[in-house]
Amino acid sequence: MRYSLIIPVYNRPDEVDELLKSLCEQTFTDFDVHVVEDGSDIPCKEVCDSYSSRLNIHYYTKENGGPGAARNYGAERAGGEYFIVLDSDVVLPPGYLAAIEQELQEAAADAFGGPDRSHPDFTPVQKAISYAMTSFFTTGGIRGGKKKLDKFYPRSFNMGVSASLWRQLGGFRAMRFGEDIDFSIRIFDVGARCRLFPEAWVWHKRRTDFRKFFRQVRNSGIARINLHLLHPGSMKLVHMLPAVFTIGVAALAAICLTGLLFACIGLVASSQQGCNPAPVVVAFGLSLMALSLSPLLLYSLLICLDSTVQNKSLWVGLLSVPASFVQLIGYGTGFLSAAWKRLVLRREGEHFDFESNQKFYK
Repeated sequence: MRYSLIIPVYNRPDEVDELLKSLCEQTFTDFDVHVVEDGSDIPCKEVCDSYSSRLNIHYYTKENGGPGAARNYGAERAGGEYFIVLDSDVVLPPGYLAAIEQELQEAAADAFGGPDRSHPDFTPVQKAISYAMTSFFTTGGIRGGKKKLDKFYPRSFNMGVSASLWRQLGGFRAMRFGEDIDFSIRIFDVGARCRLFPEAWVWHKRRTDFRKFFRQVRNSGIARINLHLLHPGSMKLVHMLPAVFTIGVAALAAICLTGLLFACIGLVASSQQGCNPAPVVVAFGLSLMALSLSPLLLYSLLICLDSTVQNKSLWVGLLSVPASFVQLIGYGTGFLSAAWKRLVLRREGEHFDFESNQKFYK
């Protein structure tokens, strides 16, 4: 078997159905599928069984232990030359595996990954969230874009690893969040050949609302501090930018509120007879407000225009503005909170499980 596809799933039978359907349409067919049900309350066994005549599919169940443990469980039972890890919320274009095979035929690789895109049928919010997670103006292009501020690290939504390298590394560590970046760092640490396959892209649905999206990216910010402690020297400038952005937004908000306060004081004073300095106070307050809001408005305009052009939709462009702020501030607040607790106070790291809405520590 050339490829073994490993798919951990938690309470997402409908998404698994879409993914398996896309696997039936692959032009390269030397692969099998390993679906690992990670303690779901809503299993996808019936969905998997319905594809048994069209796919070489294996279905497993295990107690909930997180996506990393579920991937390891599937890999231990897979026999392909390469293991390809996919999230359950992706859909593959027909040429996905063919693109991987072509890349490997042209030049060998021990590990690889591909970017993600937004499907035309995704909702406007999903498209906006996809933009926020992939744009050079929000993430620095580190998730597989052509423009990037850091080298490419495969992510678990679309990651390939040779079976021999997987066994050498021992699979994913027992981490609830950031386990895929930890795995990618260890790939580079052992000197393995790791490449971006630009044409091996997937459609990635991600979170369906801004509340869940905020929790997801906040966890990513927390995980970055944990990764820094596990791998000293792995943190780069690009990983700190959301925290800088968050602090900047907070500072600008404080200046804006100060300006509003001055303007209100000036307006109240203007109603009193003989208070000549009042117009100056109002003008000063309004100037502070304009000064603080202009950088945010310019950045919002840049995001809106870029996303509108990319998605060919003004509505998606407008939604990309709050999506980008959620992405940056969510990650930034998680990063700053974890940095304070783990690096300053030396506490254990706090995580938030957005599936069960429960906090836990590790």
